[in-house]
Amino acid sequence: MPEPRDRPHLFIPVSAQAVDYTPPPRAIKGKAVPVPADRRQHGQQLSDALRQVDVDAEERRRRREVQVEGAVDGVYVSFESFPGVQLALEKLDPRQGAVHPELRSVQEVDLGGGVTVERATVFVPQGKLNHFLDRITQYVETADAATPRNRELVDRIQAVRAASIAALWTDPPAEFPESGQPFWWEVWLRRRDGDEVTRFRAFASATGLRTGRRSLGFEDRTVLLVEATVEQLASAVDVLDDLAELRRPHDPTHFLAATDATEQAEWIGDLVDRLEPADPLAPAVCVIDSGVHQEHPLLQGSLALEDCHAADPSWPVYDDRGHGTEMAGLALYGDLGQALASSQVLRLRHRLESVKLFPPPPRHNAPDVYGAVTAAGTSRAEIQAPDRRRVYSLAVTAPEMAAANESRTVAAAGQPSSWSASLDALAAGRSVLAGEDGLVFLDEADQDAKRLFVVSAGNVRGSWQPGEEHLDRSDLEPVEDPAQAWNVLTVGAYTELDAMTGAPADFAGWTPWAPRGELSPHSRTSVMFSRTWPVKPDVVLEGGNVACSPDGTDFDTPPNLQLLTTNAPLGTTRLLTTTRATSAATAQAAALSASVMAEYPALWPETVRALIVHSAEWTPAMKARFPANRKKAPRIALHRRYGMGVPDLARATRSATDALTLVAQDTIHPFVAGKMREIHYHDLPWPTDVLADLGEAQVRLRVTPSYFIEPNPGRRGWQRRYSYASHSLRFDIRRATESNAEFQKRINDKALAEDEQRATSSNDTGEWFFGPDHQRAPGSLHTDIWTGNAADLAQRGALAVFPVTGWWKENKARDRSDDGARYALILSIETPDLNVDVWTPVAQQINVPVSITTVT
Repeated sequence: MPEPRDRPHLFIPVSAQAVDYTPPPRAIKGKAVPVPADRRQHGQQLSDALRQVDVDAEERRRRREVQVEGAVDGVYVSFESFPGVQLALEKLDPRQGAVHPELRSVQEVDLGGGVTVERATVFVPQGKLNHFLDRITQYVETADAATPRNRELVDRIQAVRAASIAALWTDPPAEFPESGQPFWWEVWLRRRDGDEVTRFRAFASATGLRTGRRSLGFEDRTVLLVEATVEQLASAVDVLDDLAELRRPHDPTHFLAATDATEQAEWIGDLVDRLEPADPLAPAVCVIDSGVHQEHPLLQGSLALEDCHAADPSWPVYDDRGHGTEMAGLALYGDLGQALASSQVLRLRHRLESVKLFPPPPRHNAPDVYGAVTAAGTSRAEIQAPDRRRVYSLAVTAPEMAAANESRTVAAAGQPSSWSASLDALAAGRSVLAGEDGLVFLDEADQDAKRLFVVSAGNVRGSWQPGEEHLDRSDLEPVEDPAQAWNVLTVGAYTELDAMTGAPADFAGWTPWAPRGELSPHSRTSVMFSRTWPVKPDVVLEGGNVACSPDGTDFDTPPNLQLLTTNAPLGTTRLLTTTRATSAATAQAAALSASVMAEYPALWPETVRALIVHSAEWTPAMKARFPANRKKAPRIALHRRYGMGVPDLARATRSATDALTLVAQDTIHPFVAGKMREIHYHDLPWPTDVLADLGEAQVRLRVTPSYFIEPNPGRRGWQRRYSYASHSLRFDIRRATESNAEFQKRINDKALAEDEQRATSSNDTGEWFFGPDHQRAPGSLHTDIWTGNAADLAQRGALAVFPVTGWWKENKARDRSDDGARYALILSIETPDLNVDVWTPVAQQINVPVSITTVT
């Protein structure tokens, strides 16, 4: 029987030792690039195609009817790879001289049958095409040599052509708009001189196009919307040099839906009498949604009117759709049904804020850049209460069109959008500057302004079909925008609701579809994501179940399979209703996050996120899906379905004598001058003697580092200087048979003496659940679980945190490593059923008074 969790987590009081770092060499895995059958002929064909592009561009410039002041003449060129080959993107983006060719966007094009080509669009200023022509000429002249000049560039290129407007489209090709149909486009402009929006609006005015009123500025890209047909927008490639890429905008307004009321409003009075709202300075959950009914008796004591905001100050702040009030009830109480059923005093530890994301009906948001709308809303909450600690709850996602769902490729699923990148930038502490044209994320991130966003994974769309397996459906429908953001806590849904007791009479004979502890049929996953993108969801919480008719042909969501919450009285006097799906799960996760903030006020947002994920456990139903053969690939796929499982407040905030949790918060400086800079060594306070005495008894170690990256959202291949993440961090831990010196020499070349050869590493003992390859997966949170002998774990009390590449390293002028990159590190040791105390020895090592506290 596990010991009660009645001890605080222990904070490592000493910062890590930072030393110079050079990673050890590693084998580079990759396929050789096929050689064209006739290199001379191949090079000549590319040269002829490039020259024709130049001739055609000059003719189009001569005939164009629109000119924009300040635009640079040039041509967009499309380079396409051979099937299965990647282009040498950095050689297509030379960055030499004041005026030079510039890579704007990269697409992976699926040709069918598992065959893909890479297509890069490069803007070449007038007179600069010779940069490529000269290199192809050198390739042709040395074609007979064993290693022709510029072969790394030219061998990979299958075709060159003038880029059409479709070449700038970086969403899946099947989603490209139909000709002749007006369409709202998300236009990504390259930031050159600050006037790119002005130039684009001038082009739109001259051609009769309608633009969105907001723009959103990232470090080297600016995003705005325009309504145009394919034909109308096509002329922009001959007029503007600012175009970088085109995408489909995302509109989340279809998500909001009404739900059924199930409880009687008179229960509310009893709970109000037992309520003790949190202090006005307590942490808050900021609900970004449709507004909140502030006068609701269960909410008004925790939501001041001055803390109700709207993204557009001309909108009323009250809830006119209902969804926001539903989320507020769960964000404040978690399980509202339990609170209503209790007779105890309920002391709340956090408050609420509200940011309205939608205009009042029947109006709908004009097509807009939702990252800008979200940023505008968050800034209003922060201006009102700048010193308040808060977690943002965003239970609104952008639904995919049905056709888009069918056509979206594995490679496209999970790619950053302007909305998800905005959340990543806000989470990283980027400030937002409002201007006449829109919002711009300032270049410098503020370490003290980092933000925690809790975002819903999105719900399965459409109706379920007879004979369909709900897990298969969830695995095939990827997490929705913006929940793919790296820095957010993404929440999916599972369910414990498996009884039809209390269901309306219409549901006689119906049965719950998902078994207890399984993924909710509503929830999406990242199983279809490319391995390029992070694991999502991070965790799952209760999202309700679905009922199946007796003959298996119909599906519905009766109120007994949903969650009780607060209701905005829109056309009804009832103040309680039910809600469901990943929205409900997200609001509960936000409440959990705010509770962690209240328990430990000094925690960073990165640390709160880490503790939530670190506390999560898979249910028995989930564990039953993991294969008994210990193969890693199925485990990783299930990780993309369930995340790390169901988080728990007690585990997130309290340790036990047999379950020690250590917490560290530190800052590393990853790079300098385009090279690795430092590694952190943590000499951990460790219950060495207790573990050694346990011998071969099986124990468990869990490690979770968490940090926030700065995003680079332009789609230019996602590698090296085009990486989405500014930096990434990884960890390694000392093996049982290693000394500290041997450990450091294994992972850091700088630890080797001059001319010293690295010794053969001893094999690791025990088993990591996911293993090193998955620990190195993309994302800004990594977690793994080691199981092995206690005596082995006794010798593993040293851990290293070190950087891997990112766009900070590959773009030295933009590297902000000097400012430092914060990270949180959570470790736990669990010795269940062994009747030992691993907490007290460590508490004594770090001079923590040994006393028992009780959570109330």
